[in-house]
Amino acid sequence: MGSPKLISFPLVSLFFILATIIPAMEANADEWDELRKYFKGERKLHKFQCHLTSTNESDLNKNKISISTINDHYLNSTRRELYGKKNRRGGPCMATNVIDQCWRCDPNWAKKRQNMADCVKGFGSKARGGKGGKYYLVTDPSDDWQNPKPGTLRHAVIQKEPLWITFAGKMNIKLGQELIMQSDKTIDGRGASVHISGGAGITIQFVKNIIITNIHIHNIVPTSGGMIRDAVDHVGLRTHNEGDGISIFGSTDIWIDHVSMSRCSDGLIDAVQGSSGITISNCHFTDHDKVLLFGASDSTEVDRDMKVTVAFNHFGKRLIERMPRCRSGFFHLVNNDYTHWEMYAIGGSHAPTIISQGNRYIAPVTEKFESLREVTHRDNAPESEWSKWTWVTDGDLFQNGAKFVPSGNPNGAKLYAALELIRPAPASQVAVLTKDAGFLRCAVGNPC
Repeated sequence: MGSPKLISFPLVSLFFILATIIPAMEANADEWDELRKYFKGERKLHKFQCHLTSTNESDLNKNKISISTINDHYLNSTRRELYGKKNRRGGPCMATNVIDQCWRCDPNWAKKRQNMADCVKGFGSKARGGKGGKYYLVTDPSDDWQNPKPGTLRHAVIQKEPLWITFAGKMNIKLGQELIMQSDKTIDGRGASVHISGGAGITIQFVKNIIITNIHIHNIVPTSGGMIRDAVDHVGLRTHNEGDGISIFGSTDIWIDHVSMSRCSDGLIDAVQGSSGITISNCHFTDHDKVLLFGASDSTEVDRDMKVTVAFNHFGKRLIERMPRCRSGFFHLVNNDYTHWEMYAIGGSHAPTIISQGNRYIAPVTEKFESLREVTHRDNAPESEWSKWTWVTDGDLFQNGAKFVPSGNPNGAKLYAALELIRPAPASQVAVLTKDAGFLRCAVGNPC
């Protein structure tokens, strides 16, 4: 969905709008649109820089690092800070969450890249990407969306067999049109510095088994559409693309891990039209309005069975809303660090089930606008209806006056314990668990 057009207000009108709409805990849609326009018009989004990680104390013991030792370095202030460079060479492996510990501490990770496919947790646990297939080395950053050249990323993703795609070195890939992927692919940027920026984003449509890891995606813009090759034997007509960073449409078994994302024209990640079996982990999000959208419409039941895990991510500076915004479906938010939001963190409509466990929520610094401290926001339903939706907070940490308004069954977390949920670590460890989120500078021959 497109961003609202920017408008400017006279100073008196601006204060009138803020004074009337912000105190309302249940602002209607028109009021939220006005507030969104204010933030889009008044706040300048700056440049980004990323990082993140996560884990359980028992797993840390395997690497002989105590959680208390790491906490001494990373938990000295209520507002998250990034403490120097990540461990590159020598010293103990600093991976701190159950996903990262599965592979990052192995100095031979580059020789065993495909082992990473066994590390995914949560609802995307069946995603294997291109495991078992050949390696494809991207050597050319150019993009021809109708007749892709061998050695380009587009030529790799349109192949029909399983492929594990790697990169020859540092490159910026400006996609002329959306990058449409075939099933059974891994895009693996470890050991390189890969930016997809300045053009279109990635489209995962009606496919399965996709892994995207360790790349930057930013400054994605709308594209006009046209004839685009989506397979080695097919070129199809595509309509206008709104500029999502990653668009997941009718697809299953998807894992997005250690991706740094910012400044896309529409959403950073959208998952719609019956997509399910998705894990988004260890990512760093900054400089954006509408961050994550799960489910596109209140008028359809196609997303009723959607299941998404959001784990060990850092929702960072200059974010406004939708972290995520959910429609129907089931969403597990676990051990994420919400250090910044401008309007709200978690939103929803159409009766989604949201289980929030072991997250840290740090409300915006504001004295005038108390309603902005609320983590949750519900759309298109009166309280008599949304009070029946299961939105549970379990073991979360709230700072700077952050408030989560629960609803529905307070035992919801226990009811769904049999599902593929990641067991939460204590919320007090979240700054440690997410300290390396986003792109990792991995050196071959060393722990990553």
